[in-house]
Amino acid sequence: MEYSAAWKLADAIKASEEYRTYHGLKEDVMADETQGALIREYRKMQMEIQMRSLSGQGTPPEELQRFSTLGNLLYSKPEVGQFLLAEMRLQQAMADIFKIITDAAGLEIQLPG
Repeated sequence: MEYSAAWKLADAIKASEEYRTYHGLKEDVMADETQGALIREYRKMQMEIQMRSLSGQGTPPEELQRFSTLGNLLYSKPEVGQFLLAEMRLQQAMADIFKIITDAAGLEIQLPG
């Protein structure tokens, strides 16, 4: 298999607005240690909630409340909110690209969400 197209795709991703916006904001937002730790905790909680949902388990209400409170705190800071939204846009772009590639390969991979 020829991989030069994959390397071109990698370069195109790095040149994309989604990538550049995300990485430009990431450096500034994550430079604050406390803010970075809160973002990492938010992501961890988000993943745990998603995994429980996928496995059919419920999430305790107090954990959902804690997640919601942390999210509100993070999104209340404009630069953090912009960063998290940029991260979501980049993740969506990567999911779209993954779907295009798996469809081209004839693979039937179901992604959650």
